[in-house]
Amino acid sequence: MNKLNPTQIAWRAAQDIADGAYVNLGIGLPELVARFQPPGRQAIFHTENGILGFGEAPAAGQEDWDLINAGKKAVTLNPGTAFFHHADSFAMVRGGHLDVAILGAYEVAENGDLANWSTGPNGVPAVGGAMDLVHGAKRVAVITDHITKDGKAKLVKRCTLPLTGVQCVTRIYTSLALIDIVDAHFVLREKLSSISLDELQALTGAELHVVGAVADLIVPDV
Repeated sequence: MNKLNPTQIAWRAAQDIADGAYVNLGIGLPELVARFQPPGRQAIFHTENGILGFGEAPAAGQEDWDLINAGKKAVTLNPGTAFFHHADSFAMVRGGHLDVAILGAYEVAENGDLANWSTGPNGVPAVGGAMDLVHGAKRVAVITDHITKDGKAKLVKRCTLPLTGVQCVTRIYTSLALIDIVDAHFVLREKLSSISLDELQALTGAELHVVGAVADLIVPDV
């Protein structure tokens, strides 16, 4: 089955970030979004450990390990980058000062519930800052593969894993489609031309609603 690779999913998500938006990128796949700022636009990236305005990852061998994001990845600094206490960083989140949070997911329910942590085998010890982000940011988007490695749906009717947030997700960028959550329904906006609607529905754990034309999901070879 043809599908987008992680950098292509991240590229598509980056196209919807407005110039000057304050954006938090979750650990893992969402971190790739910072690579793909559209021409003429520059987001201001925030990280929970206390940096605002960081830049792209440094070249291999040029890392300064005093400069890292919340995922312990090395970052560079843009002019005007600010540093602050961890508590101040979460005050920004909880105070509604972030325009967008982009997170990964284990499951997303059709009503916008998000599950992106697990205490099971190879799980993490706690939910971390994600629970603050999903209710502090003005818009929450998810980027994820459309299905799990063993072929199970990640977009579901109801989440079965512990919830990160309730009714918080509004848009999902997957390896096969772009889907909005509207009135507790999955609404299909874009899909790969190589997959039919019936095939996509078979890989989705809740009904896909179609409102108007569904555009082709087109991304560059990145």
